[in-house]
Amino acid sequence: MRILFWGTPAYAVASLNALVEAGHELVGVVSQPDRRRGRGKELVASPVKARALELGVPVFTPERIRKDLACQEQLAALGADAYVVVAFGQILPPAILAQPPLGCWNGHGSLLPRWRGAGPIQWCLLEGDSQTGVGVMAMEEGLDTGPVLLERSLPIGLLHNAHHLAEALAGLTGSLLVEALPVIEQAGPGSQAERWARLGLQSQSELGMTYARQLVKDDFQLDWSQSGLALHRKVMGLYPGAHSPWAGKRLKLLATEPLVQRLRDQLSPEARALADQWGLDPHTGVSPQSERREHAPGTVLAIEEGVGLVIATGGCPLLLRSGQLEGKASATGQSLIQQLAPSPGQQFG
Repeated sequence: MRILFWGTPAYAVASLNALVEAGHELVGVVSQPDRRRGRGKELVASPVKARALELGVPVFTPERIRKDLACQEQLAALGADAYVVVAFGQILPPAILAQPPLGCWNGHGSLLPRWRGAGPIQWCLLEGDSQTGVGVMAMEEGLDTGPVLLERSLPIGLLHNAHHLAEALAGLTGSLLVEALPVIEQAGPGSQAERWARLGLQSQSELGMTYARQLVKDDFQLDWSQSGLALHRKVMGLYPGAHSPWAGKRLKLLATEPLVQRLRDQLSPEARALADQWGLDPHTGVSPQSERREHAPGTVLAIEEGVGLVIATGGCPLLLRSGQLEGKASATGQSLIQQLAPSPGQQFG
């Protein structure tokens, strides 16, 4: 098939590669314009644009495709059979949606209608979902509201972070798109209603619909009055950006484990032992370390040699295993302890 691919971040590169490897003809790639990044504020191409240039594929970077009529005409002239969209970053206008004879298709990183919008991977971790997945959806004017052709689910482990989950979902998205395109091609052209009926698409229910709002700067600041589990979800979901002040500097928390006894089967062996020592008993609600209640949230309770720091929260303690202190390289276990040089009773925040 002749495909026009729309995508911007690294997440979408796996789908771009999968389409090429499956033998589809890429007539062009549409990506967000180059942005200024880094200390030098140099213009940097998006990961999708960079990969497209390596492949020798024409690239289009409209600032606002809805208003760029000249670009819309250029894209129509490419004669693509279908448009494939993976994390492009702009809503496509009706004029674009109507262009390809086999329709516009979105590879979305959630099980719709759960987590429409931007950041579904971060939000499924922030909210503690037990599973997520990807879907191939027919596109319409609404934000991620179209009917679904195919879906695949993936369980979420307690210790998964956003980077690892994104890698898994990116690969799954590419595989599902490769599976979907022959089905779409076989259904053939026609009116939208005719094509959707032939494909047997499943309309989304509004029940269970959630919207993944755009994250803002304040979301990344840790509040130690929250529970250990809530803080852990933030560290994993916002990886590698959740942070807290430490000794006058900013510390990024990169890997944690909540010392919650009811979750001990999902913890590492080291954290499991610490959960038995510091966590609340699920039957009595009492911690073996009853003096824990006397410490303010954010207090270093213990320094576990070779493992990390046990920190008080508004609930069960949190084990900090890996972090990056401002101006330093990331460190884990004993290296982190040496970097922070902590003392019991010292305070985060």
